[in-house]
Amino acid sequence: MSKSLRIIFMGTPEFAVPSLQSLVENKSNVVAVVTVPDKPAGRGQKQTASPVKVYAESQGIPVLQPEKLKNPEFLEALKSYNADLQVVVAFRMLPEVVWSMPTKGTFNLHSSLLPQYRGAAPINWAIINGETETGVTTFFIEKDIDTGKIIFQDKEPISPEDNVGTLYERLMQKGAQLVVKTVEAIEAGNYPQEPQSEPDDIKAAPKIFRETCEIDWKRSTVEIHNFVRGLSPYPAAWTTLNGLSCKVFQTKPVNSDNEAQVGEYSTDNKSHLYFRTGDGWLAIEELQIEGKKRMEIGDFLRGYRL
Repeated sequence: MSKSLRIIFMGTPEFAVPSLQSLVENKSNVVAVVTVPDKPAGRGQKQTASPVKVYAESQGIPVLQPEKLKNPEFLEALKSYNADLQVVVAFRMLPEVVWSMPTKGTFNLHSSLLPQYRGAAPINWAIINGETETGVTTFFIEKDIDTGKIIFQDKEPISPEDNVGTLYERLMQKGAQLVVKTVEAIEAGNYPQEPQSEPDDIKAAPKIFRETCEIDWKRSTVEIHNFVRGLSPYPAAWTTLNGLSCKVFQTKPVNSDNEAQVGEYSTDNKSHLYFRTGDGWLAIEELQIEGKKRMEIGDFLRGYRL
């Protein structure tokens, strides 16, 4: 039997799909979904729907795809669903006219333990900064981004072997569970609303650009290793190798007696490629030269002599 709370779900990428799916499978009353307009993708530039739209349509849920969130026609359509609650997972920043519309408010799922790592790339920055723990948070949206009252949090350890890909998968599933827990608590009328603290050591998670991803070999071995982990597999850290742009997906700190300047490399052209860092050496274990496929270092060296 469906729950009584009328819910509008807002999201776009793969990360948001398990949250929507969990609500549907929990018999929550999702009356509509808001996602981005279809976009051209692939070699043929064919119009492609977002993963959230694909799932919503498979469940017969109405989909709204506004170009602009303040468009009067969109706002009228949104209002017509008489939502009690809006749930946001990996979507755009909402104007107040949208997030303030439902009677019980709008909550967001964020992939960090707020107030730490507010911003667009919390999973990346937690690994880049060498954290050993992160998590997911649900909170009510307010005017300032990622600052609203916290409803629930759930912690997740970060192992030394984790990269963005592995941590993303776990937080995606853990987040879906937290979304269901939050909706059920709001439906029952029994949920916390804790104001966020403002610690002195607060860390931000700004959007990542290509220039953000260039490896600075002057940094320490551990810092660069975490940097690579925090950007793998996407968007990927990169450096220049023999004048070509080279994405780096996996590294390992190593000991070496070779003499070299920071940023120079050492290789046996068979099985290893080491780069000199600010305080030691880092082995490249998986990479991709521009125009070529992604390869493990042994395969790369067999076909590309340095």
